[in-house]
Amino acid sequence: MKNKLIVCLLSGILAVSAASCGPAADDTKKTAGQEPAVQEETAEASAQEITAPEGYHLVWNDEFDGSELNDDDWNYEVHEAGWVNNELQEYIADPQYAYVKDGELVIQPVKTEKDGKVSYASGRVNTQNKHDYKYGRFEARIRVPEGKGFLPAFWMMPQDEDYYGQWPKCGEIDIMEVLGDSTKNNYGTVHYGEPHKQQQGMFALTDGGDFSKEYHEFAVEWEPGQIRWYVDGDQYFETSTWFTKVEGEEEKPYPAPFNQPFHVILNVAVGGDWPGSPDDTTVFDERASMRVDYVRIFQKDSYDENVEKPVEVLNMREPDETGNYVRNSSFAEEEDLGDDTDWKFLLFNGGEGTASIQDGEIVITSTKAGTEEYSVQLVQPDMPMVKGKSYKLSFEACAEEDRKMKAAVTAPDVNWIRYFPDTSVELGPDWKTYEFEFEVKDEDDDNGRVEFNMGNQGSTATIHIRNVRLEQTD
Repeated sequence: MKNKLIVCLLSGILAVSAASCGPAADDTKKTAGQEPAVQEETAEASAQEITAPEGYHLVWNDEFDGSELNDDDWNYEVHEAGWVNNELQEYIADPQYAYVKDGELVIQPVKTEKDGKVSYASGRVNTQNKHDYKYGRFEARIRVPEGKGFLPAFWMMPQDEDYYGQWPKCGEIDIMEVLGDSTKNNYGTVHYGEPHKQQQGMFALTDGGDFSKEYHEFAVEWEPGQIRWYVDGDQYFETSTWFTKVEGEEEKPYPAPFNQPFHVILNVAVGGDWPGSPDDTTVFDERASMRVDYVRIFQKDSYDENVEKPVEVLNMREPDETGNYVRNSSFAEEEDLGDDTDWKFLLFNGGEGTASIQDGEIVITSTKAGTEEYSVQLVQPDMPMVKGKSYKLSFEACAEEDRKMKAAVTAPDVNWIRYFPDTSVELGPDWKTYEFEFEVKDEDDDNGRVEFNMGNQGSTATIHIRNVRLEQTD
């Protein structure tokens, strides 16, 4: 969540069926007015009923069975609007925004209008210096809010953010992030390094599933040298490759920064760089709340920290016989535009449309432009970017009416830097050829990405693209 950048590339996608709703409320849930001693006994009974995953034992949990948030377990955070990510909400330490009700933690964003001015407030709680753990399985059963501009999160930060240095050197593990206007997709992400790098996977619900309509269990299993992400027990992403260092110094010994105690954070952000601002469709009632059934932390009896950093081998693939790195560049072959192979068509932040390959071109038909330039997007990853080399991006394009489109070559795994910056091109009814040259000044990267952004740029006119090329010019 800290300094979150726009996320469009999905590094590991797995679609599975939605899980059914969880168990019915048990008879041990507490009611308002119980004495503290009774609450402790009930909590112990509840914990005894929890079955730990194989190889793990329960070290801490909160089933939210009381009448209020337990300040022995949780801290309220206080932050001004705009503190990070250009978010609109103020985080306020008030039970109005984070409270316990009916066996759940409820985080409720609120919109206030006064004298024509709109403001937002929300809740953010953490377990820092109360429940910090190094390694384990961290899980929560959650139903997320629905609405443009909401970004709920279940994530982790170090107990001591200065141990390796401030973010991102300290590391960050995001277990659940679901955009309020795209509630079928969950993102799991890890941030680290200097320079900042990130890796991300996405879990997509199918068969009508919706994270805002049902409760689902989100989890990570974090061990020395490996982190794995799960939804409803299904693993969808893992990584063992990360680092941290201070600029001008050597890297810290692996598996730093993920070899120190971390704590849990739960919050609902409103607006900001990634989700965009709320709009007229966003409703601030119970549909805006994140509801957390439980948080549970398990650990193994012991962990072997004698691990070595995997040798990272970049897959700097060769171009085709013409020197072109873009695959299916002439759109001669039909392909699945929803998988992770070659071309991929993406919709975000209210963008609606379709893409189809036909007669040696790809046709993108938009019905809604969305709120962001990247709301309607065509991409192809796996482009080898070599430091010091020069490249040329070229393509032919036209539109059924005059309109704009932006092209770029980006770095999804390296802080979303631009090898070739977002560049607007004017399209019209006649085919035109566009050529751009650029030099890579950053470190080698085997996952550069060609992007065509066709979202919020003043028009939804249909676009045609063909003969896309990315080649070295040295």
